[in-house]
Amino acid sequence: MHATALVHPRANLGKGVEIGPYCTIGANATLEDGVRLMSHVVIDGHTTVGANTVVHPFASLGLTPQHLKYKGEPSRLVIGRDNVVREHVTMHVGTEQGRMETTVGNNCFFMVGSHVAHDCVIEDNVILTNNVALGGHVHIGEFAIIGGLSGVHQYVRIGKHAMIGGVTGVEKDVIPYALAMGNRARLTGLNIVGLRRRGFSRDDIRNLRTAYGLLFSAEGTMAERLNEVANLFATHDGVMDIINFIRVDSSRPICLPGAVNGNGH
Repeated sequence: MHATALVHPRANLGKGVEIGPYCTIGANATLEDGVRLMSHVVIDGHTTVGANTVVHPFASLGLTPQHLKYKGEPSRLVIGRDNVVREHVTMHVGTEQGRMETTVGNNCFFMVGSHVAHDCVIEDNVILTNNVALGGHVHIGEFAIIGGLSGVHQYVRIGKHAMIGGVTGVEKDVIPYALAMGNRARLTGLNIVGLRRRGFSRDDIRNLRTAYGLLFSAEGTMAERLNEVANLFATHDGVMDIINFIRVDSSRPICLPGAVNGNGH
């Protein structure tokens, strides 16, 4: 612990924790084994930082949410293990209007200036690139990547293995395995490059492509197409991930395919 760090005596520090210059740690913070705070890091509120997570200078974790109805309730921020939190990242605790907890999984990468708002759920292996802003109650599935300078509307869900292009406004739910981009996000197909990098087989990718084409064809209603695809691919886990994602009751509509230009049309 550096001599200039301010650590509350009630803070819970695990084994091998390193706290660099000018860090400030609040009374209700827990830093698990091997956490490293480089310098000028602020951790406050009921915040847990998981083992072996590295936090870079000027990150701010666990402060009060940007929510006018927040009244000081003892909500939490829980960050998993093996994460990398780069400079100027902000993450806030939850609210009574949500889950009372903001949750971050394991092995995620939060690049410079990215923001995780109150009551978000970030699953494992997610990447938020520079200056991504998540609104409250957003849910990001595992292995999703959000491109730089993108903003995600509150309550939006982004499915696992999805890729959001840079400078994209995401105001609708993005299905698993998809690629979306545009001023207002539109699906432009599947995240084929990402799927190949993560070892999906040719058969898996072919089945996902076929299912995607059927789901977003012009024939019949979405409900009819969902049932057709579910019957055809009942034993294919990836396709059923998409079906189940769409069938979940959500406050946001599903993002659909469409041409993308500067106006998002």
